Parts: sequence; structure tokens; C-alpha cells
Amino acid sequence: MVDSEDDIPLGRRAQRKLQVSSDYDSDDDVPLQKRSQGEAAIKQEGRASDNKGQNLANGTNGVKRGTEEEQATRKKIKTEDSSDDEPLVKRVSKAKSKPVKTEPGSNTPVRKRAAKVKQESDDEDVPLAKKSATKKSEPRVKKESTPSTPTARGRKKNETTPSKDKGKVKEEEEEEVYKWWEAENQDNTIKWTSLEHNGVLFPPDYVSHGVKMKYDGKPIELLPEAEEVASFFATLLGSDHGNNPTFQKNFFNDWTELMKKVYEEKKLPPPPIKEFAKCDFTPMFDHFQREKEAKKAMTKEEKAEIKAQKLVIEEKYGYAILDGRREKVGNFRIEPPGLFRGRGEHPKTGCLKQRVQPEQVTINIGKDAKIPEAPPGHQWGKIIHDNTVTWLAMWKENVNDNIKYVFLAAGSSLKGQSDLKKFEKARNLKKLVGKIRRDYMEELKHKVMATRQRATALYLIDRLALRAGNEKGDDEADTVGCCSLRYEHIELVPPNTVVFDFLGKDSIRYYNEVNVDEQVFKNLKLFKKPPKGEGDDLFDRLTTQSLNKHLSSLMPSLTAKVFRTYNASFTFQDELKKTPVDGTIAEKLLAYNRANRQVAVLCNHQRSVSKAHGAQMTRIQDKLRALKYQRRRHKYQLAAMDPKLKKKRPELFEPESDLEEDWIEEYEKDMLEKEREKIKAKFEKDNQALKDNKEKPLPQSELKELLSKVDEKAKELKQEKKTGEVYAIKKNATVERLETAISKLTERILTTKTMMVDKDENKTTALGTSKINYIDPRISAAWCKKYDVPLEKIFNKSLREKFKWAMDVDEDWEF
Repeated sequence: MVDSEDDIPLGRRAQRKLQVSSDYDSDDDVPLQKRSQGEAAIKQEGRASDNKGQNLANGTNGVKRGTEEEQATRKKIKTEDSSDDEPLVKRVSKAKSKPVKTEPGSNTPVRKRAAKVKQESDDEDVPLAKKSATKKSEPRVKKESTPSTPTARGRKKNETTPSKDKGKVKEEEEEEVYKWWEAENQDNTIKWTSLEHNGVLFPPDYVSHGVKMKYDGKPIELLPEAEEVASFFATLLGSDHGNNPTFQKNFFNDWTELMKKVYEEKKLPPPPIKEFAKCDFTPMFDHFQREKEAKKAMTKEEKAEIKAQKLVIEEKYGYAILDGRREKVGNFRIEPPGLFRGRGEHPKTGCLKQRVQPEQVTINIGKDAKIPEAPPGHQWGKIIHDNTVTWLAMWKENVNDNIKYVFLAAGSSLKGQSDLKKFEKARNLKKLVGKIRRDYMEELKHKVMATRQRATALYLIDRLALRAGNEKGDDEADTVGCCSLRYEHIELVPPNTVVFDFLGKDSIRYYNEVNVDEQVFKNLKLFKKPPKGEGDDLFDRLTTQSLNKHLSSLMPSLTAKVFRTYNASFTFQDELKKTPVDGTIAEKLLAYNRANRQVAVLCNHQRSVSKAHGAQMTRIQDKLRALKYQRRRHKYQLAAMDPKLKKKRPELFEPESDLEEDWIEEYEKDMLEKEREKIKAKFEKDNQALKDNKEKPLPQSELKELLSKVDEKAKELKQEKKTGEVYAIKKNATVERLETAISKLTERILTTKTMMVDKDENKTTALGTSKINYIDPRISAAWCKKYDVPLEKIFNKSLREKFKWAMDVDEDWEF
């Protein structure tokens, strides 16, 4: 008999120490890894952990594109995805989107909805035990005492949010949406029956700027081909890439090789450039800086003209006709030439990305469609009509020999179908995780070494959410996953602790000390046994391909990355149960981001602290103080209008924290100065408008009168400090209005405090990757409906378009 809760991830541990047991005949369906700070040990219990989901991980973003790319190439695939995907032109006719429920953050309690439990055998989704041992509590946001002012701040659930963004709703209206997800009997092989598009857009030809670089202190004139590549490097002076020795070396090698070839073809003597250290690209850098400034100084009309030109291009290349429907194309632009950056410590960083020619491009289009015209003097490399793939164009780049594709946009029906299949496959994994765990726990003692290595690797992928990993060539970054771990990447500390230290995807360091099952420790010790040494594979009889082949025998198309998607989604859904039902929107969003962060930590989605983080936190702190200052003034005004309130409602007059006299003085000075600047700017703008209309300008006396009011306000503030009495009370002020203003400020203060906590907690974690690629968006959509949080708070416009297929679920939907 299979125990309950097969689908709960085991690799989730939030700073808790778990005991290690060599006996795996009971209770191993309890979540084992819930790590928000990376410190945990693994408790091995329960019948090879029959029933909790597993952290089987893989080294991709969890997006399976399907078989179409494999038919084009078996090499690594990189899809085009950049800010160019952002539409410049609005759809012609659009249907209204559903109004989003919202809770504006008030004292009115939100009615708690009874959570409906998904009926499955043995309550598989419900954790049997939540360990109470040593879990560090999340920082709490100090509650602001909100005066019980009789103001209508609550809102009934069925009321829509009064939106100041009514225009935005219209903006986001779109064509009658084709709800492909409601269609039945979708063919998994044939992707389309008709396809029309206008091909791809090539970058413009290089135009020489004529600015000379210097070599050994002397100006050097270069041919346009050489000048272009030199300019690529010049734009990066002072950057991390520009200062990277590997980047410099690769750039210089490719640049000098290109110059040798170009000058020989034109039978000209090459420039005397032999050493990178003697090159001075500063004149070019200064030229580009001037161009940047000129671009910033462009007039409104000039910017509008550029935008209009982009709209024309977008209209031509930005849309395709798929089975009679107009769908947006992703990135239709061919990558311009430049210097390869790469992620992490890539050995090819700085290499020259050559200009792509039409002869290198393959166009995929319908048989009856008009073939797009190639640029003048060129022709397409190949024209095909393959309706079993979803790409529109492809070419091979020269640095890594990777195939680049042009797909339909993220919100298209084809991409949406791929995403839906990915998450549905992860949901279907629930029924199998228990059996998979029992099998690999038994195989830890298998007589065949290859089987024992596979079981050990599955154990680590399960518990630690490690990516599976792939073999890397000498010209690729030395990053590894579980299957490609080497001797030096783990250290064994008796009795059963393993220290992992290696560079994972994108050269992000993975460091973890964990306690493992006794047999796993014995196996790892065996796998490191002499004559193995540094540089040797730990799992020398296992590859990612053989691991995935084994998994696919358990379930069609099952790979390690399916486990990663499953574990991320299940972990996220489970963490969202901590959302405060009666909390404000800000408090609910904090809970949402904390759940997102648990998944990011699980998947090792790290980032370095932004250089601007400290300054951003300071700005938020100043904003918080400014709100407290305003609330304090309102309190003083309230006391001046009704002195009896001090005794009747003392909570209104609690002193404000963090408001030192020095800060107040500086703030008031800055506030008055900004007010003066604002008055002057408006006066000048109004005068310019009058001048343009050939009308008489405003007299300077009017400006002086406006500025004198600010001076008068400054005197009042100075007098208030001396007497302690408030003078600047608005004529239309009433006790009720002031109480309402205080109440609103209190809510804003609480929201800002929550924002500070959220921002600080997320400074070293990248939430976006897991939200976009690993977490089923239907979980977020259901959560928004259940807790009355506007969808716009968690998904931006592009993600709402990408995941529109997920938005129709009800609040009780479960992964």
C-alpha cells in the first residue's frame, strides 16, 4: 500500500536541522528541504519516502520547447527574447478584460473563505508533519495603530476597484481572444496548417564615424570594417567586461585577425597594432558619450518621428498570420554584430559576433504563402514548409555554433500550448513520485555500479534540487550539475555530512553542507575511491542522457527538469498558505514574495546585491519619514482644532519614531526649496505656452507673489517651532477630514514598511526566473482571486499576455 502525500516536495527545508536515519521504512513523505538560508540536514524516513514530492532538478529553465527544435538541430538552442518583443502598436480591436478584485487596504476585515480541499486518495497534497524545530521566524512589519475613524475604507468583495487607470484597461483590450486551451483533441504533431509572415529584419549597415583611436599615443585611421569592431570595445570602456582580461584577449585576437584579412583583401598595409596594452579607445568612447547626450536632448518631435518609424517596422515584421489568426512575433530582429558577453566566466567572452547574412537564414513558412523578400542583392539560405515546428526563421551564430530561432511571441497560442503541457506534465508527476523514491532507495545498494550511481544521483537531485548537468567542452564555462560533478566538488565529513562546492548554471556558486543517508555517504565515498583524483568524474558511469532515459521509462517524456518544475510549483502553493487572510494588500504581497523566494532558494536562483540597493533603501526610508512627518502635522492640526481629543483618543497623538529635529529641519528646508522650483517651472511653462500662442506673458510680479507664499509658509514653520502651536491649517479642514487623512497616512506608512522588508529580503534572490519558468501561473491566478489581490500586482503586462491561458481558473484551483 502506498502512503499518502506522494506529491509533496521533499527537498524543502527552512533553516531546520533534521536528524539522519539509515532506516528508510517510515515517514519519509515529510518535506525534507525547506531552505531559506541554505543550512539543513536531510532526514531519511519512511519507506524510501513514499509520498513527498521530490527535488529532482535539471540545468535548464524548466521550459521544454518540444520536438520542433530537435528536428532543426541537436545542439544547444537559444531563443530570441529581448525588449524588442514589447509591442509598439496596439491591436486593432480589443475585448474588455475582466475587472480585477482588489482590497484597498483598510480596517474592514476581509471575509475568510473556506478553502476547498482537492479530493485525492489519502489526502496526498497535505503534509503529514510540519517540523516545529528551529525555524527562524520571518521579520514582521510593525503594525501602525490606525485610528478607528468612521471612514468608508472597506470595500465589498464583489465591488471592482475604482481605477485611476481606466485608460489602461482600454489599452489592454485586445482582439477577440482565441482560447486555444478550451479546444479539444489538439494534435501534438501538426502545429499549424497555414503560416504567413514577412521574414526577419536585419540590422542596418555600419556607417563610419571617422573618429580615430590611438596606438602608442599616435592616431590610427582604420577601415570601416576594423573601425566597427574597435567601436564595439570602445563603448565598453570602464565596464566589467571592458576590464576583463579574458574579454580583452579574445577581442584583440579576433580584431587583429579581421584586420589582417580585410587589409589583405584590399591589398593595403595593415595598421601597426601589435599589443592591446598600447591601444587607446578613449577618443571613440568620448564620441559615443556625446552621442548619448545628444540622444537624451532630442526634442519631443524628434522622438515621435523615431517612434513612428518603429511602428512601421513593427507593423510589417511584428505579426504573423497563423491559421488565419493574427499573432505577434517574438523577436523578429537578427542580432547585430558585436562582442560576445556570455554568462559567468565564459572562456569565449569578448569574441566577435559576426554580421549575419541572409544566406545563413532559413525561412519556415506555409506552402501557399508568399515568400518574404530577402534584402537587395541577397537570397535566403533555405526555404522550408515544416508545420511540425513552431519557429519562423533560424540561423547559426559563429561564436558557440548555436542555432538561433525566431518564434511567435510569449503570448501566442503555440507558446502557450507549450507552457500548458509543461505544467500539466509536472502535475501528472504526483502519481509517480512515491514509487520513484522507493525504487532509487532500494537501488542504493544495487550490485551493478552504474545502477547504484544513478540511484545516488537521483537521491541528490531529489533532496537538493540540483540540476542534472551536461557535459561541457573546453571552450565552454566550467559549470556543472549533479551528473557532471567531479572529485573535487564534494568533501566527505564523517559520519554522514557532504560539503558541496561548485559553479552551477551561469557560474553561480553552489555551496551547501548537508547530512545525507548513511548508504548515500558510503556510495559517495566509494565513488571517490583511488585511483580517482581531481578532475575525475564522480559519476563516471552516468550521464544526463542515461538518467533521463531511465526516467522516461517510468513516465513518457519525464526528465529531471520536470521534477524541478513540479517541486517549484508545489512548494510555492504550499508556502502561499501563510498568506494573512485579513492582511492589507502589501502584507499579502509580502507573503507572496516570500513564497516565491522559497522557490528561488530551492532552485539556487541567486544574484549579487545591486550596487544601488543601499541608495534605494535610503530613499524608501526617507519616504517613510516624510509620511510620518505629514501624519505628525495632521495630528498637531487636529489637536489645535479640538484639544479635547488628546484625552478622548490618546492613540491619535502617540509620538512619531525616527523624526529627529535635525532631520525635520533639513526636510522642511528641502520641501520649501522644491516648492519654489515647482512654482518657477510652472510659471516658465505657462509663459512659454502664452508666447507660442502670441499672447502677453505673465508679469514677474505674479511669480514674486507666488514665491512670497512659500516664504510665508517658511516663517510659519519657524514660528511653530518656537511656540509649539500650529498656524498653517487649511480653511476647509475639519476634524473628520483630518482623521481620514491620518488614517490614510497610517496605511501608507504600513505599506512602505512592508515594501522595505520585502526589498531587503529579496536583495540576493532572483524571483523572476522561478515565477516565469518554474511556477505554474494558475497558482498565482487562483491566489489573487482567493485573497482579492489585483493580478497587476504580481504579473506585469507581458506576463499577463504570456499566461492568459491560466487566468480563467477559480480561486479553489490547486496544482
